[in-house]
Order: sequence, then structure tokens, then C-alpha cells
Amino acid sequence: MRVFIIGGTGFLGYYTVRELLARGHSVSTIALDPLPPSDPMPPEVQVRIANFNKLSDDEVLAMLEGVEGIIYAAGVDDRVVPKRPAYPFFYRGNVLPAQRLARLARQAGVRHLVVFNSYFSTMARRWPELELEEKHPYIRSRVEQIAAVNAEAGDSLVASYLMLPYIFGYVPGKAPIWTPVISYLRSAFPLVFYPAGGSAMVSVQEVASAAVRALESGRPGAEYEISTENLTWVQWLERLMQILGRQKSILTLSKWLVKFGMSFVKLNFLFKGQEGGLNPIPFVELQTRNSFLDGEGTRAELGYPQGDLETALRETVEASLAWKKKA
Repeated sequence: MRVFIIGGTGFLGYYTVRELLARGHSVSTIALDPLPPSDPMPPEVQVRIANFNKLSDDEVLAMLEGVEGIIYAAGVDDRVVPKRPAYPFFYRGNVLPAQRLARLARQAGVRHLVVFNSYFSTMARRWPELELEEKHPYIRSRVEQIAAVNAEAGDSLVASYLMLPYIFGYVPGKAPIWTPVISYLRSAFPLVFYPAGGSAMVSVQEVASAAVRALESGRPGAEYEISTENLTWVQWLERLMQILGRQKSILTLSKWLVKFGMSFVKLNFLFKGQEGGLNPIPFVELQTRNSFLDGEGTRAELGYPQGDLETALRETVEASLAWKKKA
């Protein structure tokens, strides 16, 4: 296929572009300046430096001429803390661009669209008693992103979604987002404090494999759960410490104590006139559950191999250490 990817130079896009090429597709992408200096885009990839949200509809339609598949690997993640109220920010960052892209893709005759979404949308449906959409602007934006794209896709555009959990790996020249956790585990303090619960976890290479297979054979409206392994937080921290060559006892914090700590985060947001995409205190109810996914079922349907989480964790640790040394 001729494939257009939005966010091709980002963390997920970096691997997805290379997986597309390995599968024999031709690739074009749009990216914000500057491009990563340490590992340039493969020469066969057409790169346009521009902000998708600032292009006119006619400019986007011209870029989509002859394109058969699109991967949307962009958006605003939950780590961003905007000014209060937060939802308009996440709506503009996650819902409107994806909705517009689906509309223009359908007009241009594109047949397949894959959107990188979040497994928080899955948890919002799984545990309605947590009221995740109502309490967390970021999660609401991800749920509404799916609804908006499905409404625009109609019968001619096959839109499917990757429900992505915690992702591990690295891009050359960029600090992994897990660097603070690695620093915490490397501290001189002999104990590690962490909440109960756990999460699905995925290697970045498996995300790329899933994205390309979903583009090739995804079902309309399918929400694919992507997981290399499901780990409790204790299992995850033990794996990281083994890579670091550290041995520490992990103490599981009670839920009320975690909420007490998050109350200070909430107060800090209020003091600064900010609001998090994830509301700190009620988020503890989700963080302390086992948010696991059926990665095996998705792999069986789309036909790609299980990723290597151990290697992804090791690469994350090594890249974090190198970044800290460089800094």
C-alpha cells in the first residue's frame, strides 16, 4: 500500500515507519521541525515538515492523493498538564484532529485507517463504576476520539484502533519517559515504595507490528488490545532492578496513603491554575487495579509474533542511563 503516517518521527512512529517498509509498503509522513538528528528517516520515506493542524483541507487532500492507508500516531498524552479546565485542551489535541483526518481520508478515497488510542478507553468500559470518562479529561478525550472517528468513517473507510498500555523501548537521541523510574530504583535508599496493582506492558516493536497488521487486515471499528506481557507493579520493578543489578525490598503502599500523596499533587495543580488529564486522587483507584489486556487474542487475529519485553526493558534502562550520563 501507499501509506501516510502522522507522527512518523515520534517514539511510536519511528518503529512503525520501519515496520511498514519491512512489509513492502511505501511511506510518506508529516512531521514537526526539527527532525531527530541522530537517526534520520530512511531515504525512501517522503517527509514533509509541517503542522497537520495548520494545513488547509485542500492541502491535506493533496497529500492524501493515491494514499490507501493511514496510521495516526499523534495526539496529546496524559503527562501534559494544561491550564484549567483541561478537557478543551485534550479535545483539541485528540478528538478534533483524528475526526478531521477521518473525514478527509474518506473524501480522498483512503481505504484503511489505524488510530493509536489508549487502554484507558478499554478500562473505562470494563469498570464503569470508576467513572473514568467523567473524572479524567484525558480518558474522556480518548473515548470520544473513537466515537468521532467511527462516525466519520462511514462504510467506505475501515477504521481500527490500538489500545496501547505502558510502552517500552527507545528512540536514538531521545530520553525514555521511564528515566525518572530508573533513577528512583538507582537511588541509595534501600527500599522501594509503590502502589498495589499492575498493568499490561508492550514493547514498542510489537506496537509497530500490530499497527501494520491492523492496517492490512483490521476490522471496521475494532479496538485491538495490545500487550506483550501483563505484570504486577512488583513484577515490573523486580525486572527493572534485575537489569540494573540492584536488590531492594518493595513495599506496597496502602491505597489511602497513595491518595494522601496525590492530594499534594492536586493542590499543586490548583495553585498553578492547572488541571491534569488524569485526576490524581481518583486515578489511584485505577492505578491500584490490574489493568491487563488480551494481547494473545490480538496476536492470533492479526497474525504477528509476540514482542520481546525483556529486550525492550533492557534497552529502556540502558538508554535512560546513557541519557542521565549525558545530562
